[in-house]
Amino acid sequence: MAFIPGFESDGIVTVNRVILKPAYSVEDLEERVALLCENVKTYHSDTGFVGGMVVLNSGQVSNEGSTVGQAVASPLKDREALIVTFWRSFEEHEASHRSATFQPLFQQVLELCENGNEEIAYRMLWSGKAYSAEEAQEARAAKERYAKAA
Repeated sequence: MAFIPGFESDGIVTVNRVILKPAYSVEDLEERVALLCENVKTYHSDTGFVGGMVVLNSGQVSNEGSTVGQAVASPLKDREALIVTFWRSFEEHEASHRSATFQPLFQQVLELCENGNEEIAYRMLWSGKAYSAEEAQEARAAKERYAKAA
């Protein structure tokens, strides 16, 4: 089963990075993005849209996973969000943006953005979900068995 049900390995992932203007709140972003996402689900679920998510910068910085200093908090906490969508093809994504119902809602989201907008399309290299507890135990046992054999 795919990590994202219905998302095939030749699909694309788009990422919008939004940095809120100081005059706007997370609630403003949530409201406008909710309307936009509902529109995409309603009008594009049968024309290429597979799924999506919106994530907000929590302010936490992983010092275990970062190699650029030892920051203790992101200065973009509650101001930076990523809008990530999954599509069957880039062409279908682009057609969704030309839709008359999409454009007014998209413009309302852009009004919030301090950084303008650049939407990058990526191709999937890997995705996966965690093992169940039983699968994890089996995977560790297999690693130990084959490490001894090597």
